[in-house]
Amino acid sequence: MTDTSNAPPFPFTMIGFDLDGTLVESHRDLAPAVNHALEQAGRPPVEVEVVRDLIGGGTAAMLRRALERTGGMLPPDAFEQRLGDVLAWYETHIVNETVPYPGCLAALDALAARGCTLAVVTNKIENFAVKLLEELGMADRFAVILGGDTLGPGRAKPAPDMIEEAIRLCREGGARQGRFAMIGDSSFDVRAAKAAGVPAVAVSFGYNDMPMEDLGADAVIDHYDDLVGALERL
Repeated sequence: MTDTSNAPPFPFTMIGFDLDGTLVESHRDLAPAVNHALEQAGRPPVEVEVVRDLIGGGTAAMLRRALERTGGMLPPDAFEQRLGDVLAWYETHIVNETVPYPGCLAALDALAARGCTLAVVTNKIENFAVKLLEELGMADRFAVILGGDTLGPGRAKPAPDMIEEAIRLCREGGARQGRFAMIGDSSFDVRAAKAAGVPAVAVSFGYNDMPMEDLGADAVIDHYDDLVGALERL
């Protein structure tokens, strides 16, 4: 455990994390789920690494992008059926290949040692986020886990609602008064942070939906070893 006895006060008491592409590399499990749905729709599969570019904004958005790449959108009823195919497949194969990014667990421990309350703020469906984190043995590290469906339609990232709710729940759960920072990999995370009036740190190794210089994050890290230092400088 890191000795922080002589360190200056850490500038944040609450840290929120996106999930896919931030805490965990999950595209190798998402790809087979998407391709299962595409097969049911009579579409060709997409390459596993192509799925990296489809992630962001939740499962429905990912499927829409896959359909657009393989022939165009489906009628609403057919789309909902194929979305159900994605979710059913993914639920039973959720951590076959999914792993935390290098240095992630050590960074979470370092933040906890500094008294930070940790939250997950993801557009992934809440029960899938909880299941994934539980199966990886990570769920207990977080005081709050919010999914894209937790607050209802229209309140997922990039709206500020999820971050504001994470702050409220962290404080309700006993977090010290202080600042919140959001860690993510996409414009959804950075835009939500800006809308909520909190700083954002972007991870360059995730499922970035635009070039790092265009994201507008307050800091960018290339490895979790750099996270604590980046937060200290904000």
